[in-house]
Amino acid sequence: MKCRVLASSALLVLAGALPHAHAAKSDDGMPDAQKVRFCERVRDFALQAYYDREKGRPMKVFVEDGSAGAHITNVVIKRIYDEVQISSPKKAETLGRDTCNEMMGSKGSSE
Repeated sequence: MKCRVLASSALLVLAGALPHAHAAKSDDGMPDAQKVRFCERVRDFALQAYYDREKGRPMKVFVEDGSAGAHITNVVIKRIYDEVQISSPKKAETLGRDTCNEMMGSKGSSE
């Protein structure tokens, strides 16, 4: 579990360093494989938001720059904090992945 937290933390740090980390657009030109990879990253942010919420840390949202990526990620993070029935890391991952797939219009992965 420490490895997952460490990996999620590393993703948060890398996302801040890479400006294109949330530049995904939900247009028809994006292949489903790219949408699935993006939703896997959103799932990781959902998991980190769950751990942050459980430890009483404040919500960390992204500056919305008009891209679908920042908006989708923020929606997921806010839902994690607002919905107390999300009571396990697995539920947080599922919410993140499913919300992203729905908003991106992708079929999603078979995880």
